[in-house]
Amino acid sequence: MTDTAYVLIVIVLMGVVTAALRALPFVAGHWLRRHAVVHKLGDSLPLSIMVLLLVDTVAGQARSHTGLPWQELLAVALVVTLQWRTRQTLLSIVTGTALYMVLRAL
Repeated sequence: MTDTAYVLIVIVLMGVVTAALRALPFVAGHWLRRHAVVHKLGDSLPLSIMVLLLVDTVAGQARSHTGLPWQELLAVALVVTLQWRTRQTLLSIVTGTALYMVLRAL
């Protein structure tokens, strides 16, 4: 098999797999809407993903400078407090990010 044929076969196979993965939710949608595990994941997964992203970001930013991670912890505390009190996700994220940027600039 020549290199060109090999590359073309690989590209076609990647396209088939990509199309199949994108079509899967539409094909299996009726089953997914009724399944209890999917409902349970829908309730808890978004929060879990946000917590994991938050922990990863805070840990990465804390390692990027010397000293204690007090800027990160203050920004996270503000975000958690605002989200708990107002339930306005965009407000919480924007305010926490702005506080963090101000604290890092000082």
